[in-house]
This record gives sequence, C-alpha cells and structure tokens, in this order.
Amino acid sequence: MDYKELVLESFSTLTLNKVRTGLAMLGVVIGIGSVIALVSLGQASQRSIEEQIRTLGSNLLTVSPGSQRSGGVRGAAGGGQTLIYNDAKAIMNSPQVTTVTKVSPEYSGREQIVAGRNNTNTQVVGVTPEYTEVRNVDVSSGFFISQQNLNSMSKVAVLGPQTAVDLFGEGVDPVGKNIRIKGLTFRVVGITTSKGGGGFMNQDDRIYVPLTTAQKQLFGVDYLSSISIEVMNQDVMVEAQNQVGYLLLDRHKLNDPAQADFSIMSQADIIGTATEVTGTFTTLLSGIAAISLIVGGIGIMNIMLVTVTERTREIGLRKALGAKKKVINAQFLLEAVMVTFVGGLIGIVLGVGVAYALSRSMSLPFALSIPSILLAFGVSAAIGVLFGWYPAQKAANLQPIEALRYE
Repeated sequence: MDYKELVLESFSTLTLNKVRTGLAMLGVVIGIGSVIALVSLGQASQRSIEEQIRTLGSNLLTVSPGSQRSGGVRGAAGGGQTLIYNDAKAIMNSPQVTTVTKVSPEYSGREQIVAGRNNTNTQVVGVTPEYTEVRNVDVSSGFFISQQNLNSMSKVAVLGPQTAVDLFGEGVDPVGKNIRIKGLTFRVVGITTSKGGGGFMNQDDRIYVPLTTAQKQLFGVDYLSSISIEVMNQDVMVEAQNQVGYLLLDRHKLNDPAQADFSIMSQADIIGTATEVTGTFTTLLSGIAAISLIVGGIGIMNIMLVTVTERTREIGLRKALGAKKKVINAQFLLEAVMVTFVGGLIGIVLGVGVAYALSRSMSLPFALSIPSILLAFGVSAAIGVLFGWYPAQKAANLQPIEALRYE
C-alpha cells in the first residue's frame, strides 16, 4: 500500500466537492474554537480576579460579621452587626495578638452621589487613616482622610479616579469642589491613584469618607461591615488568624469556635474561592461547547456515508481490479481524519483569535491554555477515527459485483 498515493488521492477526492467538505468540518471548527476560546476566557477572568484581590493589600486578613438571624432564620453571610470599632482597637492593642502591624475598621454602603448636574451610584466607604497602608491605597492629588477628620466627623471625601470622572468629567481636578451624599455636602480633599478592576470590585469607583462620619451622619449605625488587618508577613498568616479569632471569641463571650459570629479570611482563601467558582463555570461552559464536537463528528459521518453511496461503483471497480479491503478502509478513514485534522487546525486558530479579541475588548489579561489546545487537537483526530470508522468499514465490506450493479 503506497501511503503517499493514498494521501494524494484522499486530498483530491475531498477537494472535488469543496462545499460539502467545508460543511463537514464546520462543526469541528466551531466546537474546537469554542472550547479553546471559553477555556482561555475562563483563565483570563481567573487571573484578573486574582490580580484585583492582590491589589487589596499585602498579607491581608479580612474579618467579616457573621450572618444575621431573625426569628430563627439565618440571613446572608456578612450581614450581621457583630463587629464594632472597639473590636478593631482590641486587635491592634491586645498583647494577645503579636502578629498584626496595622488594623483598618471599615463601614461601606452604596449611595447616590450628586455633583452639580451629574450623579452616580457608587460605594461609600467609611475608613480611618490606616486604610491607605493596609489596603495599599495611594493618593494622586490632595490628601487622604486624617485622624483630625475622624475625630471631628468632618464632611470630607476622597474620590476614586473613576468616580471623579463620572462626577466631574475628564481632565477636571475635583479637589476643593463639593459633592452631595444623602443630602449632606462633602468637600473633596483627594483623589486616589488608579488600581484598575471592574464591577463591584472596582477600587477606582468608590468614595472614602471618615468612618465616624459614615457611621453617625450617613448610615446611622454603630457597627462595622469589616475589619482589614495587615499581618507582619506571609509566614504567620495562620497564626494571626488564630490569635485574632480567639481574641474576638473572648470579647464576644463565645466558648465554641463553631458558634463564632464572625469569619476571618486571608487573601489565599479569597483567591481559592474565586478560582474554584471561575473554574467551575469554565468547565461547565467548555462542556457545553464540546457538545458541538459530537454534533460535528456526526455530521462528518453522515457526509462520509453519502460519499460512500455516491462512490459505490468506483469502490466496486477498484475491488474488481484487485484493491484490498484494508486499502479501501484506509482511504475512507484517512479522508475523515483529514477533514477533522484540518477542521481542528482552523478551530484552534479561530479559538485563539476570538479569545484574544474578547480579552482585549473586556480589558482582561490574555491567557492561552496550551493543554486545552493539545487536547482539542487530539480530540479532533479522535473524532475523525471514531466517526470515520463506520463509513470506511461499510465501503470496505461492499462486494464487487453488487457495487458494480449499483445505480
């Protein structure tokens, strides 16, 4: 059996009907392209989330209140009112906690902000001066919330760069100008440096005010929404979690850690949770996209069956002239593999191109998964063998006399 002649003949046969061949490989192209694009976008989203979480601060622990109970019904996690300002002070000052360098108590809520004729709905965060060090926040213009602002409950605000643009427009320095929050007038004293991000995690789209002002004048609360803690170094993160946890249990008069009315998460915990969620969605979407590969394989099998039917007399003539069963089988199997092989190559190029274009348009880091490309390429070849085997066997098993009689 001359393999070179077999390949040339299979290629010539496929190019005789370009439209049919193109339609046969279309399902494989779409399926492989979709899988690669979705896996790439999933990894890009995961990287983007990880980068955003890391910009929140270094060696960061976040203490959140537990869920709120009402009539025996447990509410959403983080919705309780169990953390207060004195808890944050105790964490910073207690001799029991030796691994913490800075503590930043916070209270946040979404509000409508008005500046002249412009308005926007964004996150208002009540903070203390320690926030800049704990959360790695820099000021590009003006200054941040000071201890004096905190003590006097000053109506001052520091804007994120996106919020500043939304309220005052591009190229305008809002420092010294006024904004209104819940009917109260605040003077803008600073603009933070851009950190990027999107959605609810966008640190550029928020407003910082003194914690005392936020609690007493804006929201009317005496509790915190979270406490951010900067730990000495990465090596003592677990020890810091334990020290802070036992201190808060003692302060809240709780003996059983299982009954804790708060939760403590590290950056690693948050990244792990985010990775698990994005990984699950990527796998789900890739599985759905992979269904088109099966559909494409069935399409290839149908096309090859039609080809066998159309070439019945040719098969009969070749077998009558001495062509062996394995030669006929190899030719039709090779044709199916060539269709899926070329379709796989086109699908890979299409998938990478689509993933790159979508990543750029969505401001995500471009991520290319080499294992997914190799897997897709292997799957395309496997589909050719799997769905090309039956038509090839049918052609090889035709009897010469019956094939020559076929009309």
